[in-house]
Amino acid sequence: MSHPTDLIPLTTALLQAETVTPDVKAALDVLEPVLKSLGFWVERPVFHAPNSIPVENLYARLGTAGPVLCFAGHVDVVPVGDAAAWVHPPFSATQADGKIYARGAVDMKSSITAFIAAVAELQNSGVLPKSHSDLAEGDCPPRSEGGKGGASPQSQYGSIALLITGDEEGPAVNGTKPLLEWCAARGEVFDACLVGEPTSVHRFGDGMKIGRRGSLSGTLTVFGTQGHAAYPEKNDNPVPKIAALVHGMKSEPLDAGTANFQPSNLEFVSIDVGNTAFNVIPARASAKFNIRFNELHTADSLKALLQTRAEKISNNKINFAFEFEPAMSNVFITKNHPFVDVVAGAVEAVAGVRPERSTAGGTSDARFIKDYCPVVEFGPLNATIHQVNEHIGIDELHMLKDVYKQVIERYFGV
Repeated sequence: MSHPTDLIPLTTALLQAETVTPDVKAALDVLEPVLKSLGFWVERPVFHAPNSIPVENLYARLGTAGPVLCFAGHVDVVPVGDAAAWVHPPFSATQADGKIYARGAVDMKSSITAFIAAVAELQNSGVLPKSHSDLAEGDCPPRSEGGKGGASPQSQYGSIALLITGDEEGPAVNGTKPLLEWCAARGEVFDACLVGEPTSVHRFGDGMKIGRRGSLSGTLTVFGTQGHAAYPEKNDNPVPKIAALVHGMKSEPLDAGTANFQPSNLEFVSIDVGNTAFNVIPARASAKFNIRFNELHTADSLKALLQTRAEKISNNKINFAFEFEPAMSNVFITKNHPFVDVVAGAVEAVAGVRPERSTAGGTSDARFIKDYCPVVEFGPLNATIHQVNEHIGIDELHMLKDVYKQVIERYFGV
């Protein structure tokens, strides 16, 4: 007879919770009683930034002493797309052909259940103790003092914490960032953090993330003069001008890359004029863009660089302006830190492959966590993330649980 903390039943239950961002209550309702049964203290704070939708999150901790090993993940998922195109209903968690099919199977509910199942197995084998079982409902355990900054794997059991957000696939304003601030205000200290994002590329275990490029988004607008298309001499058409700016700014590389990161890239993703008429020259044209950048830049230095390049191309003949999105992230890397070796060693021991220590790809909530402790990302194959028929192999899921068990054991030296 299966137990609620067994890997497959727990994964199935979590995947069957329909939690398209930011509505994640159903998933947290699955996790809370399971974590409490393992002795975790659990709280579910809700955050509500201005002009946003409130989002519920979950924080849990097992143990009261330092060091604190943290696991971070998200239970919100992207929309399913065309549900009729799925081989199996997207929230059925159907097992077929040795796989589990569901939205969130890879990104990233399975990582959360694998970590929880790893903790449960280590408790059942006597490696990890239970704690907080004597706390009354709503009580808070003593605040941890942390370890020694996670400077080395520890030889004595400390605490395990979980940061589970419902706003990773959304605007990320009511999730991990305020949850970390909430934890810090309560005196919670983390010494190392493992994020369960899908990082494997071609085979399980071949990749882990030790850093991420920064991200900056914005809009370039060129201003003209609206008028009749038959009389261009009386008007100022912004369309060819924005085309010249886009071409000129895109044609010159931002850099050639570094030893730690691939080259930064500027990508224009749309050009819009909002014009439905064929005989009207528009008053303005806008181009949206995103930059993924390495450690040669910061968001502020890139803003200045874009302005300089646009002014050079314009030569005082184009009236333009930049507007940058407030949500951005700077580059970071967790390098030459013992926790990186702990995770890499665990992956190699289970998967039989040495993971590439990568910084490629997009952003994740690790960009917030890196301000609090060393952070590394490891998870399953990313081949079907956000796709129709997203799935994870059952054998892969078991290996993921075993990797997380190894990370816990190696970190605490047990």
